[in-house]
Amino acid sequence: MSPDPILVPIQSWFERRGWSPLPFQQRSWAAYLEGRSGLIQVPTGSGKTFAAVMGPIAAMLAETGDHPGIRLLYITPLRALSRDLALAIREPITEMRWPLRVGIRNGDSSSSERSKQLKSPPQILVTTPESLTLLLSNSKAEELFRHLDTVVLDEWHELMGSKRGTQTELCLSWLRQQRPSLQTWAISATIGNLAQAARHALGTDGDPVIIGGAPARVTEIRSLLPETIDGFPWAGHLGLRMYEDLVAAMNPGISTLLFTNTRNQSERWFQCLRFACPEMEGALALHHSAIDRSEREAIEASVKAGTIRWVVCTSSLDLGVDFQPVEQVVQIGSPKNLARLLQRAGRSAHLPGGTSQVLFMPTNALELLELSAVRRGLEEGLVEQRKPPNAPLDVLLQHLTSLACGAGFHPEETLRAVRSSAAFSNLAEEDWDWCLRFLEHGGDCLAAYPRYRKLEWDEAVQRFRVRDSAIARLHRLNIGTITAAPAITVRFVRGAVLGHVEETFIGQLKPKDVFFFSGRQLEFVRLRDMTAYVKVSNRKSRTVPAWAGGQMALSDLLTHHLRLEVDRASRGELDTPELQALTPLFERQQDLSVLPRIGQLLIETCRTREGTHLYAYPFEGRFVHEGIGFLWASRLTQLERGTITVSVNDYGFELLAPKTYPMAELLEDHSDLLLNTDHLERDLEAALNLSELQRRRFRAIAQVAGLMHRGFPGSGKSTGQLQISASLLFDVFERHEPQNRLLLQARREVLDEQLELSRLEAALQRAAQQEWLHVATPRPGPLAFPLLVERLNNRMSNETVLERIQRMQEEALRREQSGA
Repeated sequence: MSPDPILVPIQSWFERRGWSPLPFQQRSWAAYLEGRSGLIQVPTGSGKTFAAVMGPIAAMLAETGDHPGIRLLYITPLRALSRDLALAIREPITEMRWPLRVGIRNGDSSSSERSKQLKSPPQILVTTPESLTLLLSNSKAEELFRHLDTVVLDEWHELMGSKRGTQTELCLSWLRQQRPSLQTWAISATIGNLAQAARHALGTDGDPVIIGGAPARVTEIRSLLPETIDGFPWAGHLGLRMYEDLVAAMNPGISTLLFTNTRNQSERWFQCLRFACPEMEGALALHHSAIDRSEREAIEASVKAGTIRWVVCTSSLDLGVDFQPVEQVVQIGSPKNLARLLQRAGRSAHLPGGTSQVLFMPTNALELLELSAVRRGLEEGLVEQRKPPNAPLDVLLQHLTSLACGAGFHPEETLRAVRSSAAFSNLAEEDWDWCLRFLEHGGDCLAAYPRYRKLEWDEAVQRFRVRDSAIARLHRLNIGTITAAPAITVRFVRGAVLGHVEETFIGQLKPKDVFFFSGRQLEFVRLRDMTAYVKVSNRKSRTVPAWAGGQMALSDLLTHHLRLEVDRASRGELDTPELQALTPLFERQQDLSVLPRIGQLLIETCRTREGTHLYAYPFEGRFVHEGIGFLWASRLTQLERGTITVSVNDYGFELLAPKTYPMAELLEDHSDLLLNTDHLERDLEAALNLSELQRRRFRAIAQVAGLMHRGFPGSGKSTGQLQISASLLFDVFERHEPQNRLLLQARREVLDEQLELSRLEAALQRAAQQEWLHVATPRPGPLAFPLLVERLNNRMSNETVLERIQRMQEEALRREQSGA
């Protein structure tokens, strides 16, 4: 069958490169030319960018005359991807001399470049959700997008599960209001809820085309297995002990990305590898989002050029950046999520049909159990779902203010547009009216303050506008849905910016203190105007910045497979290398207690010098265990007064009470009470001080909604100032407007996202149907030991955690050998 004549220029470029278009690319182009919208789901590195953009480019080339204004808008979640995407799109345009221009607009674009784009827009613009929102707040927005034909959403699976995805949906609803024939194409890696992802990308109207069928990519996982497994494992120890095995398994000539789950971990592992491999000096680099952009870009360029061979990194290199020289990926510690491992694996062999090589480096013996679960999940072709936020009104308030800063908006028309987005398809009339009243009058509580009365009705054009230029300027400076502790810039006393750390970390340092950051030993000199001045130091230090949000929990899909792995181990079905390596641990657990099977819940109780312990192992993930642990502690203390300490990990939780506390007796007599779900929200509120959690969540919501700002450049607010502002607003609303929609949203987000209420309730219901195995053990066993360490990590002592754990391991082994 001959190709569509419109596609001849595209075919010509592919032939010039010696390529043949893949079937999924051809189907994407054909669907686009038929006027359809849809979602392309293919593995990383399969040619998805050309599948999405070549149809729109072919349509533009087929037109006669000029190509005025922005015709194709390409939205990417990361600024770091913009440059690579623009280069990829420019490549055929430059080679074939097509009359099209490609521009980039994001937070790194200069003011002069932005001004040029407004005067003479490129036909293709690569941007981020935040920069698109900023464009919508411009008075020329309607003119700028008057000829827009297509929007491409890159890495949609990454955007969809956050408020940035909701922000993007609202922007698209406005663009479709201006251009009803607008075509939208989302690009996604493998995702469990594909139909829902397509609906959120394309809106509630239309029939999305879902295209897959890229060449399958094989993912080969190899584990570094320790020679011996401690019977008493604990977090971190195995990784530190095995760094020499990791170095031996890596080849200095093979380009490798070493992924960690947190920036703190990446700093520590970079430090470790630099010490272990001095010969890699200059060929080893560190990459995470807190490092200055120019340094990250230099590292990315060096990886592509082949001069840097190993990069220790975080999710900053998860997405999109094309690293064809990378041949191997190392995952340090459990990925906690099947989709995350697939995404990272795709960084190697970044070509259609390639084989991804992943080397797994456990940092805890029990992480081998998680990897065995990951293997099984990947074999079954399963990946997690991404749950989009449900109608977050803080994002809607920000969107409406952005529109009012620009050309303004008509309430009835805009309500129809907002409801056409999947996130707000069920938006209630009273919620919409509340938003308008809140923005126009300050709501029920803030009417006396002019800065909260943002909207004014413009009778001449029948639209709401923001007339106060100061309000508009401050709003544009604070657009976005990512909120974090204020960042302190780290800069050499005489020289370059290194990156940023959180204010809370710098606040703990004194002049002459030494810390490790951006791969360097740095001496803190002084803090001035939100900038920490430093100089290089030869003095060694173990102090490394920690950033908020470092904890990751196992996904619900992975916890399901984890329970199956424990069941296999209990039956002696050790059919993966990881399960076989854990044989000594399983044997010791069976000697002291049991391994639970599917349909069983293991609870261990014992007494030590510390007190009375209860260890429960639902295998439901850290956040669910935190909720259940505090819930049980609260319910137990209602039965018998006492102080109970809770510690949790992904496998279970520990309750520690005084020695005389009748833990075992209460457990046997009141199991029904512990598992009751009748008044779960009320009981959680009593157990967790829900009001304080709600107060913290409200701070982020208030920033997104525009109730509080970080201020103008050079006069930013500190964490303390933001906390005070948020607390005052919270108290005012709680006292005078308890049904304030933002207060209710904060409560809902705490329950749904932070405590994962639906998973918690399902876990309690599952436990109620299981057989309870209550085992009284003489001492904490192998499954309990990591929980004990979790608690010790949060306790002050003049003895290091490593020293204390080693002493405890020796004592446990000594008691075991003596038969005590």
